Amino acid sequence: MLWIPGPTEVRPEILAECARPAIGHRSKAMIELIERLDPHLPLAFGLRDGSTSHVAVHSVSASGMMESSLKGVGKRVLCVENGAFSRRYRQMAELVGKEVTRIDVTWGSGVEPAELRRVLTESGPFDAVTMVSNETSTGVRTPLTGIGEVMQDFPDTLLLVDLVSYIAGAAVDFDTNRIDFALAGVQKAFALPPGVAVVCASERYMESARRQELRGWFLDPVKLIEGHAARKTPATPATPQYYALARQLEDITSGKTLPLDERHKTGTDAWQARFEKHERMQARTAEWAGSHGLELFPQAHFASPTVSCISAGSLDVARFVAGLADRGFEISNGYGDLKGKTFRIGHMGDHMEEGLEDLLRAADEVLAQQPV
Repeated sequence: MLWIPGPTEVRPEILAECARPAIGHRSKAMIELIERLDPHLPLAFGLRDGSTSHVAVHSVSASGMMESSLKGVGKRVLCVENGAFSRRYRQMAELVGKEVTRIDVTWGSGVEPAELRRVLTESGPFDAVTMVSNETSTGVRTPLTGIGEVMQDFPDTLLLVDLVSYIAGAAVDFDTNRIDFALAGVQKAFALPPGVAVVCASERYMESARRQELRGWFLDPVKLIEGHAARKTPATPATPQYYALARQLEDITSGKTLPLDERHKTGTDAWQARFEKHERMQARTAEWAGSHGLELFPQAHFASPTVSCISAGSLDVARFVAGLADRGFEISNGYGDLKGKTFRIGHMGDHMEEGLEDLLRAADEVLAQQPV
């Protein structure tokens, strides 16, 4: 069973949705399929009632939507870099010709609001800020509330946020946290096969994007967001993944993915219960690590609710990961510079706490043969 930081384990009934017959993407069936998504995507992004922000789906990876987001903003971009994927965001900004200023944050930490404010004040004005809300490489969540409070004081600077391993695992509160463009793949806390990305854009962002002359075609954020609203995707969409996304969104909102004693919850209550489940699983994983003399790689107040990155100490990570694989559980070695120094457990999506206990018991068995 997959307990890596993504892709995550996918329920059989979701996989079955991907086996539906093909449909024409200009058909009534496609319009109906898109319309199944829109009541639920605002809940995933945590939009306020009456929000003017726009949701959409595109048949592209989250990395594609990173690049797309940058096509809707002006020249000067401030990039917060605190891990491998925020580094990718910064590299993309440079490759599409932006003038980039970087805030380097130690891996294991998120940017502090005071530091963001200082750089925005002293080095601005900027057209946009990029950041990754939940660094899958390090298990770091940067709390969005503090970031949003800073951005309220810089109304001409757009906030672009990668939510890849965050959305459907924690509350986004897009409008409250003054986000302007948010993007995510669906293979993490949504617990879906990869192949489509979900996005949300503020009206501020859309106004900025319409002013940009060189937005390309396939990754043009205006084209894809307005196409979704018109129920007319710019190009042929990945309809199997659309079916899976529609079913999963409906199941989350109706409480079907919750523990049995919480399945009476629906709507925002069901989404909040899902978030709380992830928080409990994170706390249990941290407790387990501490019982073996291990600790989370991130500082405690930056710990991700969906991905625990654990410092390995003297543990042979490759051997530990292989021992778990022999018992039917797949976790991940550290990412990039952290390979062999950390290991990662993705406790997100449709995983339940009982399943986590099974994983941790297997980990106990492996560690009994390979003491830390």
